[in-house]
Amino acid sequence: MNNILEVENLNVSFNGDKVLDGLSFNLKEKENLVIVGPNGAGKTVLLKALLGIVPFKGGIKWTKDVKISYVPQKFFPAKEIPLSVEEFFNFKHAAVKEIERWLKSVGLNDFSILKKRLGKVSAGQFQRIMIAWSLIDKPDVLLFDEPTSGIDVGGEETIYNLLARIEKEVNLTIILITHDLSVVYKLADNVLCLNKKLICYGLPQQTLTAESLHQLYGEEINIYKHDHD
Repeated sequence: MNNILEVENLNVSFNGDKVLDGLSFNLKEKENLVIVGPNGAGKTVLLKALLGIVPFKGGIKWTKDVKISYVPQKFFPAKEIPLSVEEFFNFKHAAVKEIERWLKSVGLNDFSILKKRLGKVSAGQFQRIMIAWSLIDKPDVLLFDEPTSGIDVGGEETIYNLLARIEKEVNLTIILITHDLSVVYKLADNVLCLNKKLICYGLPQQTLTAESLHQLYGEEINIYKHDHD
């Protein structure tokens, strides 16, 4: 299987402060990468560098003509925004049937939500709307920056199960940042442990050792493995 992404000696600095330092890794097509690390480790900056929206030094090479969608962290609409869900999807120039198809794929089966204002839907519904929004362009790669941020534990499990199902149904590559180490075993083909530098990279079962987690977080971490579906 060919590489969909090759990163070589990636460096990002802001005002002389190095945020990413000499990062190198490859990701193959249809593989899922989960990125973990403490706060301030450069995880979100890495996604932004991969998207080309922050300056960097080094090499980032995507396969030719790759289509990428991105769901950012903590992006919730203001309550007063007058835009409806349907009007939001109209920016994608998609037919109503196509919108309904993708809403259904993320578990939003009551299409009356299309008439609701974005600011009036729940956080969980909005996460699902954003995932449907990201899928409607039929991308090759989905980037998620903590897609469950701000949702309760029950909602988190639902969203992660949803991502696992979508990955199987749509057959694409997912790059996901998460704070929940147990999710790594459910979604990841590879895990990237990041704390400004690359701490570890590889298969979760081989990579997430007590030693590597101590190096990553500086404290004892307990993880609970999820069986793959």
